[in-house]
Amino acid sequence: MQPKSNIVHLPVYQPGKPVEDVKRELGLEEVIKLASNENPFGYSEQAKAAIINELGQISTYPDGASFELTAAVAQKFGVETNQIIFGTGSSDIILMLARTYLAPGDETIMADETFSQYKHNCEIENARIIEVPLKDGKHDLPAMLARITDRTKLVWVCNPNNPTGTIVNEEELTAFLDQVPKDVLVVLDEAYCEFVKEPGFPDGIQLLKKYRNLIVLRTFSKIYGLASVRIGYGIGHADVIQYMNQIREPFNTTRLGQVAAKASLSDEDFVAFCREQNRAGIEYFYSQFDRLGLNYFPAHGNFVMVDAKIPSGDVFQALLRKGVIVRPRWTYYPTHIRVSVGTPDQNEKFIAAFEQVLQEAAVRG
Repeated sequence: MQPKSNIVHLPVYQPGKPVEDVKRELGLEEVIKLASNENPFGYSEQAKAAIINELGQISTYPDGASFELTAAVAQKFGVETNQIIFGTGSSDIILMLARTYLAPGDETIMADETFSQYKHNCEIENARIIEVPLKDGKHDLPAMLARITDRTKLVWVCNPNNPTGTIVNEEELTAFLDQVPKDVLVVLDEAYCEFVKEPGFPDGIQLLKKYRNLIVLRTFSKIYGLASVRIGYGIGHADVIQYMNQIREPFNTTRLGQVAAKASLSDEDFVAFCREQNRAGIEYFYSQFDRLGLNYFPAHGNFVMVDAKIPSGDVFQALLRKGVIVRPRWTYYPTHIRVSVGTPDQNEKFIAAFEQVLQEAAVRG
């Protein structure tokens, strides 16, 4: 039995290495995982209470339409319920977009170093992928615009970008959207938007009022801390969402995910706390990287991408032996690692281990 030929070469997605694996493989008692941009402060107590209250219903299917959660999101963001679609994380929405809009030979445009699932899902649909180099770690929107042709169906913009953490501002984004042909759908992935404090950062949901060829992706996995219950969403115009619903798998979100997400939406104090703690962690990393003489990209998510000046795979393995997991091996940034912001204690332990790794590499020459 042979699969379709265009998927044979595809890599399997590699998540951040699990803590349990590292403990078992290296015989370590304490391991810090700063590889998957998870929320080190957990999740809302309101979400926890909602999950506990729902446990008695696990034997029955969830609401396939996510009716109550849809209504809550619509109210929070001032959109209509028919503009919203949910999935098992925003990665599921990415899959649905590729499946809905791409036929073999269609073109799709993305940055050359961005969230890997854009390319992965477009390759599955046998689309022609146009990768545009980042400029100083940031989406080069004019260059992306110049690559649009009459075969282009989807353009992907990750804001803040994963892995670099950079952003495009509202002026840059709207100038781009003003020139994108109306029959090309722009996917604005805002998975990390709740962390951003930079003035001038665009609110993609507000831009939907002007741009019908825009869809905005968000998730409950990051600042809301619900990574394991897998729930994300897209907000776009009703016709776009309707087409996506036609190919959406039934019951693609869980009862626990739905109730936890709904409860999380109302806990603004938890979100504010996490945002402030995250910014403090980023500033700490900045100060330490400056002290070590290392360059890094301006960080607007909950992670920093820093140039270790030695191969990132070597840094990863050396840090692993010290009980710290980070994310290495970026195609166009081979000496960079991406490190998630942890608790203050985790951040300090990472810096101590990282400095030791750099010193050991310097001694080896």
